[in-house]
Amino acid sequence: MKTLQTALFLLVFVPLMKSAPPLQQESLLFYEYDSDITRGSPIQQDYEMQSQDIRKDGTNVSLDNSLRLQGDDSERNVAPTKDTNLPTCLLCVCLSGSVYCEEIDIEAVPPLPKETAYLYARFNKIKRIAVSDFADITTLRRIDFSGNRIEEIEDGAFSKLLLLEELSLAENRLLKLPVLPPKLTTFNANQNRIKSRGIKANAFKKLTNLAYLYLGHNALESVPLNLPESLRILHLQYNNITTITDDTFCKSNNTRYIRTHMDEIRMEGNPIVLAKHVNAFSCLRTLPVGTYY
Repeated sequence: MKTLQTALFLLVFVPLMKSAPPLQQESLLFYEYDSDITRGSPIQQDYEMQSQDIRKDGTNVSLDNSLRLQGDDSERNVAPTKDTNLPTCLLCVCLSGSVYCEEIDIEAVPPLPKETAYLYARFNKIKRIAVSDFADITTLRRIDFSGNRIEEIEDGAFSKLLLLEELSLAENRLLKLPVLPPKLTTFNANQNRIKSRGIKANAFKKLTNLAYLYLGHNALESVPLNLPESLRILHLQYNNITTITDDTFCKSNNTRYIRTHMDEIRMEGNPIVLAKHVNAFSCLRTLPVGTYY
């Protein structure tokens, strides 16, 4: 009797056990460690369908973009600087010693990482440059403040920048020039409100590396004095220059003197008639651009 019961049990229940569904291990097989994404799962399929609808709608970010944002940073081409924890590097872009703070409407010079070599802060609302802005930054080689609203630069604001080679203050509201650092090669102050009294007599004399000087579209009444021998390009166009002397570019007491480096002088747009000052150009290899009659 027991043997018969055992046989009946095997005939009835064993097939049922074999036909029972296996454990749902598929979701585990496709689950990625430390991730919220399960490949091939119904949830993922539903999410993908929603993302397709979103793409058609055009009103939200696609799934692909959202996943890319959640991924690691290996896709980025350039690594940020060590100081990305600074507020400046959250507001601006800090890359390999360069800080880009362009068109973000800042009203003051932001705190800079100490290794900053290049600062681009163009087209903002900066009104003033203080000594403290660069007090601890000795590595700067280029600064560009073009297109701001700068009216005042404190005395000595650039005095500690002994490596600075290029400085642009173009398209601002300056009435006078600051004291410039000694190793400048390029200085651009085009399109300001600078008058001759706003430039000291020896402002450029000690800048023995200065090659490019741009002072066009200002309110200068005369050519700046004591221009360095290193100067190659001088732009003075569209000022109010009415006169020049024999010593402006040359040396009246030395008829053999030649300015060997000077390649270009622009003086068009000034009320001066250059033909009346022929001796002022005797040391130049090319005549200035401007009105001669």
